[in-house]
Amino acid sequence: MKTYQYKVQGVDYEVEIAEVEGKIARVNVNGIPFEIEMQKPINAAKHPALAATKKTAPAAEAPVAPVAPVAAPVQPVAKPQATQAAPAGAGNPVKAPLPGTVNAINVKVGDTVSIGDVVIILEAMKMQNNIEAEYAGTVTSITVNPGDSVMEGTVLLTIG
Repeated sequence: MKTYQYKVQGVDYEVEIAEVEGKIARVNVNGIPFEIEMQKPINAAKHPALAATKKTAPAAEAPVAPVAPVAAPVQPVAKPQATQAAPAGAGNPVKAPLPGTVNAINVKVGDTVSIGDVVIILEAMKMQNNIEAEYAGTVTSITVNPGDSVMEGTVLLTIG
């Protein structure tokens, strides 16, 4: 396996090439597995180390699908309470309006927020962007950490 270090817009990435078969490569980016399609196959003469990662799969083996993280379902504990809190992750998602890097998270799970409260600061194109709560309620989950790179539409947190 070949490992590379990249820096894209100030964010470090470690890319490990696990396997290459023709135009399909199985890679791990910062420990997260991906299956990618290259525009053209790797030339074994120019990149013998990468070509050596090629494996032949048995005919009966099914193709490997990309792996996506899946959240485990929340099992509520039965306790008598005067008010029932929303389960973790339940509610309205607050999404990233543009790609960038999470600089600060101004709330924590369980905090009550009002419409317009700044919940996250997102750096994009060398500018600090205040991400405001679009809903009033309680923060039920936070799905990012400071320093994370996010794409447009990524769920940053949930307000229930």
